[in-house]
Amino acid sequence: MGLIHKDTFICLDCEATGLDTENDAIIELAAVKFTYDGVLDKTETLINPERPIPDESQKIHNISDAMVLGKPTIKEALPNFLEFVGDHLIVGHGIIFDLLIIHAEAKKACVPCKLSTTHFIDTLRLARLYGESPSNSLQKLREHFNIPMQGAHRAMNDVVVNIDVFKYLSRSFKTTEDLINRLKKPIAMKAMPLGKHKGRPFNEIPIEYLLWAGRQDFDQDLLFSIRSELKKRKKGNPFNQAANPFAEL
Repeated sequence: MGLIHKDTFICLDCEATGLDTENDAIIELAAVKFTYDGVLDKTETLINPERPIPDESQKIHNISDAMVLGKPTIKEALPNFLEFVGDHLIVGHGIIFDLLIIHAEAKKACVPCKLSTTHFIDTLRLARLYGESPSNSLQKLREHFNIPMQGAHRAMNDVVVNIDVFKYLSRSFKTTEDLINRLKKPIAMKAMPLGKHKGRPFNEIPIEYLLWAGRQDFDQDLLFSIRSELKKRKKGNPFNQAANPFAEL
């Protein structure tokens, strides 16, 4: 890893039958090898999951059972895809999902996979660090940075948009190592990204909900943000305490 505008990256994306990384199946794989200067190579393929694709999933990615009929299985497609990815630094939006489902599929198909030890950059977390987009979804970031639309929600279209988003979000970093080191630390979020208080600033969320949320298996940034707010409330506001003569009663 060196100067960020000189390094080579792989941006990848999967479409799947659902969101369960252990039990759902990949139906499309796409990856682009790139530098800041442009695309070096790309690969994409539809995958036959050997099971029906749920209607709810089809509505999201527009991939039907007919489209994957006769396409390679994951066992057939994954070795070439993993060879393409190689040891390059991986970029993706919410990339943990993609890495987990690829790893699970490789294990089930008995295909050697080293992705669990590969360095990666999650542009979702970079967007949280940037903090100026009203939403950190890939679509909203595309709109925020005025990146041209690439068509329907499909793996390669998302990869192309993701690369441009990555370039915008990473431009304040001189080296790739600096960026990776920053992402090792938790990032303070501005608002709750999910649940019944989605979109609300943490300081407006009832403490009972924060106490419950702080015990859940959320990602490090969300837990850091929740626990930081709880610490603030535990310390209290010195001005309010001084102004309230009954504060110690």
